[in-house]
Amino acid sequence: MTDFENKVEDCLLQIRKKTDFVPKIALILGSGLGALAEEINCVETVSYHEIEGFPFSTVAGHKGRFVFGYIGKIPVVIMQGRVHYYEGYDMSDVVLPIRLMRKMGAELLFLTNAAGGINPKLKPGDFMMITDQISSFVPSPLIGPNVEDWGVRFPSMDTIYDKELCRVLQDTAKECDIPLKEGVYVQTTGPNYESPAEVKMLGMLGADAVGMSTTVEAIAGRHMGMRICGISCISNMAGGTAENPLTHEEVSAIADQAAPLFKKLVKTAIANMAE
Repeated sequence: MTDFENKVEDCLLQIRKKTDFVPKIALILGSGLGALAEEINCVETVSYHEIEGFPFSTVAGHKGRFVFGYIGKIPVVIMQGRVHYYEGYDMSDVVLPIRLMRKMGAELLFLTNAAGGINPKLKPGDFMMITDQISSFVPSPLIGPNVEDWGVRFPSMDTIYDKELCRVLQDTAKECDIPLKEGVYVQTTGPNYESPAEVKMLGMLGADAVGMSTTVEAIAGRHMGMRICGISCISNMAGGTAENPLTHEEVSAIADQAAPLFKKLVKTAIANMAE
């Protein structure tokens, strides 16, 4: 076993000493979207600090814990706050939570984030279903020795966002009467926001929204055979497309305003995905 494989197994063992809960769906809640975890039928919570060797969130507003419980009758594990590459972690540690949730039993990975809008058709407060991604600006989480038990050395990413799950998201949005845009998400390293020239470049490359997470998580989940879907909450227009300089407080405030509709959309979608 590789050192990292041993690390994942050790984290799993520590989790199992606290709960034997087996989730079907893993849900990651982005900036300003963590309130959903407070509304599920909770069975157990485990702080990242309780797991020796596990990376922990340093971003304001990220509680940094796993929440185990049920949305309806569906067993879920929720990451209430994620870890980011810009926090100084190795990329393998950034995706360690994905590896761990898959080992817990999760088969479906539902990613959410707060993102900056690049496409002028998007506006703050919009929800954008992620149909594809650009991860070329951050290191691949698959660099290094491949663990064959996790996945193949060269996994395909041609349908990284599951088409059937995307259809369920679209149908759910219509059912809930919630507008849902679609687009391509690009991840940059952060923690600085993008310059106007960078935003222009990213738009020319085909990106509709930009953020500092998500794509590497999707790659790691796909590598391990998980089905992936994702939603961005457009919290601001990306650098150079808005009148005032961007702030983290602005990002969180818009996400907070969108939270009621977001929670309705996600909870209903999860129930529909399980059918």
